[in-house]
Amino acid sequence: MELRQLRYFVEVAEREHVSEAAAVLHVAQSAISRQISNLEAELGVELFERDGRNVRLTHIGRIFLTHTKSALKAIDHAKKQIDEFIDPERGSIKIGFPTSLAGNMLPTVISEFKKKHPKIEFQLRQGSYNFLIDAVKNREIDVAFIGPVPDDLPDIQGEVLFNENFYALVPISHPAATKGVIDLPTLKDESFVLFPKGYVLHQLVIDGCKSAGFDPIATSQGEDLDAIKGLVAAGIGITLLPESAFNDLNPFYSAKVAIKNPELTRTVGVIIPKKRKLAPSEQVFYEFIIEFFSLMQKMQ
Repeated sequence: MELRQLRYFVEVAEREHVSEAAAVLHVAQSAISRQISNLEAELGVELFERDGRNVRLTHIGRIFLTHTKSALKAIDHAKKQIDEFIDPERGSIKIGFPTSLAGNMLPTVISEFKKKHPKIEFQLRQGSYNFLIDAVKNREIDVAFIGPVPDDLPDIQGEVLFNENFYALVPISHPAATKGVIDLPTLKDESFVLFPKGYVLHQLVIDGCKSAGFDPIATSQGEDLDAIKGLVAAGIGITLLPESAFNDLNPFYSAKVAIKNPELTRTVGVIIPKKRKLAPSEQVFYEFIIEFFSLMQKMQ
């Protein structure tokens, strides 16, 4: 069994088409077909059902695909550790982040890190809360920024970097727009613009309002921050967002208002895999993050 056979197999399995896989891999179609046939002969099973130029995984093929992808990720990670052991300053780090941290925090951290380690490269991937956790767990992302920080997952290690408050975002014509602070219960009769169910910011707002004694009246939804801010600016409703989401607020259309009684907060931090050792460049970045935010907290 050869490594190239496994890579050919994964590419064909995910595309269900030998010709398309050959084009992506820049290999002749006949070479891919031959290597997969050799792999099936060695395993003693058929991995694919053939249907002209299209192929479909057999039941055992689907099982083999799951384990093959895990094995290839482990091999790639091992090779990365060897390469970075030779020169940790030439590594590449896959970083995940949510929309709410993309505007200010992430650019600041990466910019400061690149000043000290200019040769380390980054691959950035934006994603939802659950996606980021699963991606770190499945080796698709090395390090992820996240909020709130999970503290009870067996495969994930979380480190809290700071806490941030939630604020109300209201249309500029709203009575609360000119106030510096409002009590959260005063919003109980307002129309709310929320993320859809399943989004962590949706649940945080629901839980926060319930802690103030009411269920928010959700009349509209937006799947990203720009959509939600736009709906609020248009006067459709109000919303609650963490402070890091307000970096590009347009003061002509909406206003940021502090809330109290109760205050709402969330933790913001970084997660890494608990059962996999970080590669040298990843470890350098992780330690930089911890030190960077520790200094920021002391300065504040």
